[in-house]
Amino acid sequence: MTKGIVVPHDAETALEVREFSEFGDYQKAVDGWIEAVDIPSLGVMVFVNEEGLLKHLPLNSRMTFLWWFHVPEARQRAMLVGNAVIVGAPDEDGNTTDVPQTVISLLMETQVYRVEVQVIGETEWHRNAAKYTDYWEAVIWAMLLLERWALATDVRVVPVLDQDMLPIFREDTL
Repeated sequence: MTKGIVVPHDAETALEVREFSEFGDYQKAVDGWIEAVDIPSLGVMVFVNEEGLLKHLPLNSRMTFLWWFHVPEARQRAMLVGNAVIVGAPDEDGNTTDVPQTVISLLMETQVYRVEVQVIGETEWHRNAAKYTDYWEAVIWAMLLLERWALATDVRVVPVLDQDMLPIFREDTL
């Protein structure tokens, strides 16, 4: 059994953690033959319908933006359509592995996200006050920031920690 996350193409439908025991389970989840798309920086592989574009399946905006964010060479060149399944990167024998718990936590358990940016000539990460309650919204803003701000060299989306949620008090408001 391999644990994966089903990402429906309908952005209003919740993600679902599911156990997959055989090849056919992936095919059922994506409604057809599967094609693997790697996202190495997350340590995952995504299964999508191999004929999804030919069948004119609906855009899976969440998976497309996740892929574009983590695989920049795919940006604006291809999109993922139909339902998708995220699993862990294959093992040394080529078998699927469980989706990492860090990915489950990031996509399904985190409540608030922040975009951080690196700028030319600096190694530290900078952030602003903007917070996002949707991971994919944060990813879109991060990509826009990287694309439109000439000084930005890298961006990342991180969970907002509890201490980051504390209100900021100025002396003149006490």
